[in-house]
Amino acid sequence: MALEIHTYALGPLANNTYVIVEPTSGQAVVVDPTFDSRHVIEAVQKAGWKITQVWLTHAHFDHTAGAAEFTSLANPPLPIGLHPLDLDLFHSGGGASQFGVVVPYLPEPTFFFEHGQLLSIGAEQVEVRHTPGHSPGHVVFYLPQASAVLVGDLIFKNGVGRTDLKGGNSTQLLRSIYNQIFSLPQETRLLPGHGAESTVAAEKEYNPYLQ
Repeated sequence: MALEIHTYALGPLANNTYVIVEPTSGQAVVVDPTFDSRHVIEAVQKAGWKITQVWLTHAHFDHTAGAAEFTSLANPPLPIGLHPLDLDLFHSGGGASQFGVVVPYLPEPTFFFEHGQLLSIGAEQVEVRHTPGHSPGHVVFYLPQASAVLVGDLIFKNGVGRTDLKGGNSTQLLRSIYNQIFSLPQETRLLPGHGAESTVAAEKEYNPYLQ
């Protein structure tokens, strides 16, 4: 059975936290846990899913704030993955100080993503694609069997990620979109870190930043 993707819009910045579930085994991972993650944990426990790992598309504070709530669900704590090029950003608080935000304790990443890496959820696999631009170590997670890609803050419906924050680079961002997102099948769903989902075809045609 194809992987299921469940979306939870949470926190003061309306972040999308995702839970990817392999329905046969009930194994699941959480992607970009943010503030108010207790709501996701309640949904996970009610559904009977077993969270096995935490995956971060990048290290900005609003995409990591709920990590401790999830890693503490198991003993020893659940593994947490990040691209190594975002480790400095992670250790500096993910930019929270620029916005006057106090970030809760964050568990240290325990493994690091690589471009082209295949991750397993039950019997299914997810592909990691390194997509720098919004941050140096930004990644997306491509689920071909679900015809979807979790794009973090790389691209939005009719928009693109910020590049004015530390480590941002507009040239890299556009290159990442064209090479790693627009190369996917036209019908592929784009599931962003904020806001509504879109498709590769729709963003190619209508995104004003990418014409």
